[in-house]
Amino acid sequence: MVQSTSVFLTAGNLAMEGGEGSPLEALKEEGQSGYVPPTCFEANSLKKRNWGLLFTGIVGGSLVAVYAVATPFVTPALRKICLPFVPATPKQIENVLTMLHCRRGSVVDIGSGDGRIVIAAAKEGFMAVGYELNPWLVWYSRYRAWREGVHNSAKFYISDLWKVTFSQYTNIVIFGVPQMMPLLERKLELELVQDARVIACRFPFPHWIPDHVAGEGVDTVWAYDAGSLRGRRRRAGPAGQSQSVAQV
Repeated sequence: MVQSTSVFLTAGNLAMEGGEGSPLEALKEEGQSGYVPPTCFEANSLKKRNWGLLFTGIVGGSLVAVYAVATPFVTPALRKICLPFVPATPKQIENVLTMLHCRRGSVVDIGSGDGRIVIAAAKEGFMAVGYELNPWLVWYSRYRAWREGVHNSAKFYISDLWKVTFSQYTNIVIFGVPQMMPLLERKLELELVQDARVIACRFPFPHWIPDHVAGEGVDTVWAYDAGSLRGRRRRAGPAGQSQSVAQV
């Protein structure tokens, strides 16, 4: 009996070592039946965490990019006097160039936006400068000037118009809004050189009398010559000055 049992165990051991019932085969069968080693759970968990971090980074980066681009456009709306970016129409550009016809000296666009007025003036042979508070628009304007081949005569600067002195320019272009025109009128009265011309687009100055008008409707532009403005003021005398101050 003992001998038979020993033979049975020996046969069983041989079967386990090289037969179908080996430990490796047993593990495979367990894996096929639904058993997953712990390392697989860890790998899946790590992969999910990596995808989660990647998604969070993409979303966060996108929000930062949107904020960086949108802020320069939204910030002007929070100012006391807002000068929004509204691109000039082809007709407005044509009317501005009409007012610059036969003029000499430099041209400056106050609030130059995407630079189309400055670039158009540069193509007509003027040394043209644009001041704009939005850095994205300034960089885009510089790119456009380079693409149009006038980057040597069209310059753009990031600056607040109220911090710029315009006494060095003989032709000033402004696409303003009604709220800012009285303040800008007083600023330019102090800074304009004698032969300067101011070209207002969309809205006229409230107290100045234009020397030339071109276009109609939203495309209307008004040209004011500094010599004429000062001549009228001298003829009006103290009474005229008092009346002008009272109107302001």
